[in-house]
Amino acid sequence: MNPFLCFVLQAWNPSSCQVSSMETSRFLRDYAVWEINAFLWISLITITYFLSYKLFKLFKLWNQACKIPGPPSPSFYGYFTTLSKQNLTEVLSDSHEEYGSIVKLWLSPKQLLVSIKEPEIIKEMLLKAKDKLPLTGKAFNLAFGRSTLFASSFDKVESRRESLASELNVRLLDRANLIATKAVDHIMAELHQNMTKGSINCKMTSQHMAFTLLGATIFGDTFLAWLKSTIYEELLMMVAKDACFWASYSVIPFWKQGFWRYRRLCTELKWLTQDLVQQCSKYRQYRHMEPSANLGMEAGVFLQDNISLQEINGRHNVRDESCGNIMSLLFHGCLTTGGLINNMLMRLVTHPEIQHKIYSEIIMAKKGSEDKAQPVVEKMPLLWATIYESARVMPAGPLLQRCSLKHDLRLKSGVIVPAGAILVVPMQLVQTDDSSWGNDAGKFNPYRFLSKTEKTSASPNMDASIAGHAEELKDQRKCTFVLKDPNKNPAFLPFGSGARACVGQKFVTQGVATLFASLLEQYEVRLRSGSKTNSKPSTNYSMSQDFLSSELVFARRNN
Repeated sequence: MNPFLCFVLQAWNPSSCQVSSMETSRFLRDYAVWEINAFLWISLITITYFLSYKLFKLFKLWNQACKIPGPPSPSFYGYFTTLSKQNLTEVLSDSHEEYGSIVKLWLSPKQLLVSIKEPEIIKEMLLKAKDKLPLTGKAFNLAFGRSTLFASSFDKVESRRESLASELNVRLLDRANLIATKAVDHIMAELHQNMTKGSINCKMTSQHMAFTLLGATIFGDTFLAWLKSTIYEELLMMVAKDACFWASYSVIPFWKQGFWRYRRLCTELKWLTQDLVQQCSKYRQYRHMEPSANLGMEAGVFLQDNISLQEINGRHNVRDESCGNIMSLLFHGCLTTGGLINNMLMRLVTHPEIQHKIYSEIIMAKKGSEDKAQPVVEKMPLLWATIYESARVMPAGPLLQRCSLKHDLRLKSGVIVPAGAILVVPMQLVQTDDSSWGNDAGKFNPYRFLSKTEKTSASPNMDASIAGHAEELKDQRKCTFVLKDPNKNPAFLPFGSGARACVGQKFVTQGVATLFASLLEQYEVRLRSGSKTNSKPSTNYSMSQDFLSSELVFARRNN
């Protein structure tokens, strides 16, 4: 019988009064020892099961990884120490040359990286591997709060991404020119003022242009008139820069003062976001009070329908989630769009003949347009080809990262990638591979996205008296260029592919085309004397990538 039960029965027995205090103490001590032993045994069994399960998963990972080709690990700690001294893209390039299109690298004893270079296998992988790395989701959550657009698990973001894609690529695509034109007018006015300094930093200018385009898209004219937009932009980039560093801690580093300073910056960014949303809400209410009000661009067409103000003004958790969506979208879009604008500017200054031909194309397109004030970017194939080529030669990031959190990934090639492994696409290797792009894959050549056809329109009657452009017009009378669909080449991946592809690809490229059509019509972009260029970006451990920063000069044209 249980000792504790015996003790209780004895307590109700009159004869128990004769039990000595020594026996009672011995019983309590024995009972305490029994309880402690039971607790220790249960703990030991639980810990043993947990460690055995972890060990089983580790051996399973090692067994599956043995079947994937790749270089042997240089040490027990994998390639982590090696990558701190050598560029990861260079390591992957050497590994792919020796081991084929699919290679593995051990980053640590329990962290496997699998790189894929073959375009067809990449397409398959991007369709099947729909999740993001946990560190990426943790970094976004730490910096911007809860989000239904940038969580690691695809199941949590699928419905929101579909809604956003429908909004950007269906309803708003027809109005992209209007949105971009208003933002471009604002950018051109600022650019004209800044040119009094003599030169402009390419990286900072590209980032600001992208930020203005996206802000005008989400918030409309309210954003363009917002006095705190410059402070907001700087704070957004500061918060994003250190997000991955603080998210890399497995336990919240509450003992570090720097972490709490970072959290204060995140809180301030959130307050500014809510202030901007409230400004937009007040503007909408004011416009609705006027019978002749035309909300359109002025009220922020994207915000009013996709990230609703009712949500932001509603429950606390929903409000935090909506603000997180806005901040995440602004940063992610600014990173991609800013990188593309930066690349475009650098390619144009290093290839002035391309810039000159695009300018001629802009003039011709405007001469054949009924609205002389609005650039008709659809009639500028060389401009579009330059955008695609800039994105191909220098993608927004060196790696396209995915993972499958729950299930092993089985590829048609027979390779099985374990669940939780980091799947990467070395963008610079894939998008400059000779087998996909020809012998000039490493060179900047926008004409690879154009096909030449005989010209059948009445364009030979076009006036060719424009000074400095007679030769270009003469050539274009003989033939015309037709833009190819870049997505038909499976190795074209600057905007990703599959379920996690960039939902705003069409909208962003339309805005960038409108921006450069207006920019090159008014200015000739030059590299400041003495400024150097570098075709390779530098990377760091932040969510953003540091692109080359050069000084540019925008010379006003005499149209």
